[in-house]
Amino acid sequence: MAPGGGAISPAMRVAMALMALCPSAPLAMRTVRRQGGDHALAALVQMLAAIIAMASIPLLAPFFPHAFDRGGWLTGQVSPTLHTGLEVALQVTRVQVLPLLLGLALRRRRPVLADRLEKPLNQIAALLLLLLTLLILVSASHYLLGFLTSNLAGLLMMAVQVIGCLLIGRALAGSRVAQHGSTTALVTAMRNAGLALLFAYQFGDDVYGLKLAILLYVLLTTMISTPVLRLSQRQQNDRTAGC
Repeated sequence: MAPGGGAISPAMRVAMALMALCPSAPLAMRTVRRQGGDHALAALVQMLAAIIAMASIPLLAPFFPHAFDRGGWLTGQVSPTLHTGLEVALQVTRVQVLPLLLGLALRRRRPVLADRLEKPLNQIAALLLLLLTLLILVSASHYLLGFLTSNLAGLLMMAVQVIGCLLIGRALAGSRVAQHGSTTALVTAMRNAGLALLFAYQFGDDVYGLKLAILLYVLLTTMISTPVLRLSQRQQNDRTAGC
């Protein structure tokens, strides 16, 4: 166990850091629409987060080797350089920014076509994520139970982080929390697990249980955010009905 990690394993600590580092998940917009949130606001927040991530991830990457004793994490195998920083920025652009820009451009220029493609593309994305999840769970089946029981403290800290993201998201809505609090909370809490898994595959194959820890974070996010957002939506509907 890494120094200073206490009862939290390196996999859980690195997974939480990666999920905090990566911007909001593209599939969050589908969830926002399903929950009756503001789809346009969700797209705007995601775009801003993705653009910021192009700079923030390469800038924060050099801290990984020191904070987690992970030589080469996100910074190349020797020392942090502009080249490796640009590599990470390009990965964020390809995985997050470019698809989002293409989707927004298509919706602006061809809204009918965008509406027609939205459902099948969302289904394909959800299916691919499900297949990846099943693949990781199958590969981790021989140590899954032991990993869960030995990482209860890590799971608790993940839950605290998810709740913190939800609270930060609601705070971002400011004085319009009643109208937009659910949207900003959801977009802030749902992190880009696909990008985190990409970094885990590229840099973290030697971190025992890292990919499983990322999936556990996604599961906890869903388990915590769903009832919280439903309660928030119910309260908003009650206020609207009372007016």
